[in-house]
Amino acid sequence: MPFHAELILKGGTVVNHDGTGRRDIAVSGGRITAIGSFAKEQGAQVIDCTGLHILPGVIDSQVHLREPGAEHKEDLETGGRAAVMGGVTGVFEMPNTSPLTTDADTLADKIRRASNRMYCDFAFYMGGTRENAHMLGELELLPGCAGVKVFMGSSTGSLLVEDDKGVARILANIRRRAAFHSEDEFRLNERKHLRVEGDPSSHPVWRDVEAARLSTERLIRLAREAHKRIHVLHISTADEFPLLAAARDVATVEVLANHLVFTSDDYARLGTRLQMNPPIREPHHRAGIWAAVHSGLVDVLGSDHAPHTLEEKAKPYPASPSGMPGVQTLVPVMLDCVNQGMLSLERFVDLTSHGPNRIFGLAGKGRIAEGYDADFTIVDMKAKRTITNGWIESRCKWTPHDGREVTGWPIGTIIRGRTVMWNGEILGTAHGQPIRFVEAL
Repeated sequence: MPFHAELILKGGTVVNHDGTGRRDIAVSGGRITAIGSFAKEQGAQVIDCTGLHILPGVIDSQVHLREPGAEHKEDLETGGRAAVMGGVTGVFEMPNTSPLTTDADTLADKIRRASNRMYCDFAFYMGGTRENAHMLGELELLPGCAGVKVFMGSSTGSLLVEDDKGVARILANIRRRAAFHSEDEFRLNERKHLRVEGDPSSHPVWRDVEAARLSTERLIRLAREAHKRIHVLHISTADEFPLLAAARDVATVEVLANHLVFTSDDYARLGTRLQMNPPIREPHHRAGIWAAVHSGLVDVLGSDHAPHTLEEKAKPYPASPSGMPGVQTLVPVMLDCVNQGMLSLERFVDLTSHGPNRIFGLAGKGRIAEGYDADFTIVDMKAKRTITNGWIESRCKWTPHDGREVTGWPIGTIIRGRTVMWNGEILGTAHGQPIRFVEAL
């Protein structure tokens, strides 16, 4: 019987676990059915990808989409539109919304809100607290749950477990890998007087390197004592990497595009728009993060998409909120780094697709392989564009990258065989569904 597919991606350069080369991809029923060389007549629909690179769908495993509770700056629909416009096929959303995502009902509410309303696929973190610690082993296995997220240092929202006893109790009850915002709350409180009114460049002075290093050192010790797996989010200091390199048995590592492209020198230009937790730091810390990317120590690259309105960001520091949008700019900013020779395209794929697949145990996502979901980020590595506020789909309608010229651009976003974005246009209706995890099937 002759081979036939619902969709064939024809003539593109495929980047996956067995290398980079020109191949066709056949898709039926929302999944990859074959990789090879096929005639156009073998596909009911054929997309010509000549001159383009086909990557496994990019997964941004740290975003804040603000719904419920702060929809004036973002909601699940606008955040999903931003994701697919930027070539991102799946996101993990954080629990510091209002109400907090800390039980089965609040998780189910988010899944209901997102299903067939977000253009990308999604999962939601369960917030770890002292009050729900005893239930986390069951809550983290619920459908659509990305795992447990713990704030050891205060950030946006009211989730906070700062003490060793509280963190140890959470670790004692989890089964999956838990994610941590690692800043030492006790040191942050001691140093609040170092914040300078109206000067956001004092943000990394207050939330200093030692606050991050001390917290990560504590967290690794607690994980080892509990024999549990941890994922340390948004590492911002060169000082933490030696600790993490010695803890590969328990710890995986995330860094952000923000910390790879900005330094404290940019506060003079961007002011509070650059303010985030943990902070953008001095250039030698950025160099340390790049070194960890090159050494293979870093497992995952995220955006920490955390939108606020420009009116909110215009408040004088420290009344200004921390966080900036990033899910839509993650791919073009990092493709520009690829074109500058700062990392390979294969390493970018490892950080944004294979890494999430490996660390979080994604079921059917994160690879271009037969039987996997037909999720693809299709990019033009030669396209030159300028990122502007006008391009941004997020409700906040701004980006710290406004005016940045880049080479490398997302041309298409395909999710489970559906083309949801092509050449700057979002297509059709939303069909986003919960991401599945092997440990929670």
